[in-house]
Amino acid sequence: MPRTLEAMLSKTADPLLLVGRILLALIFLHEAVTLATGFAASAAAMSKVGIPPYVLVLTILLQLGAGLMVALGWHARLGSLSLGIFCLATAVLFHSNFAIRNELLHFEKDLAIAGGMFMLTATGAGALSLDRAFRRRQLLGYAA
Repeated sequence: MPRTLEAMLSKTADPLLLVGRILLALIFLHEAVTLATGFAASAAAMSKVGIPPYVLVLTILLQLGAGLMVALGWHARLGSLSLGIFCLATAVLFHSNFAIRNELLHFEKDLAIAGGMFMLTATGAGALSLDRAFRRRQLLGYAA
């Protein structure tokens, strides 16, 4: 990569991490709201494959909680690791019928999202995050 392009990209790393975190989190936040607002229908659909309603509650809490953690950059590594594992489990448990093209597509998308989450787990949230803001406050002596 030419040095000028590399220098330019290094200056945009934190804004790109912020945009990437928000884009990754949106799918989980949207799905959590969708599942919660259509709880009865979601629970009925999940019970058809043998999943009890309490798992739906846990799924909503995971997607909402970890999705906010990723978007805000607050314990983003934990949130992204949790969602990455969730995506792998979802791919294997719900989208493994490759005879149906749409299921294969969902399987691949879950794997791609998991990959993004694992990359975020490795890199961290970056400078534009609550974690960095709290760490900066502690370093400056504002923490109680």
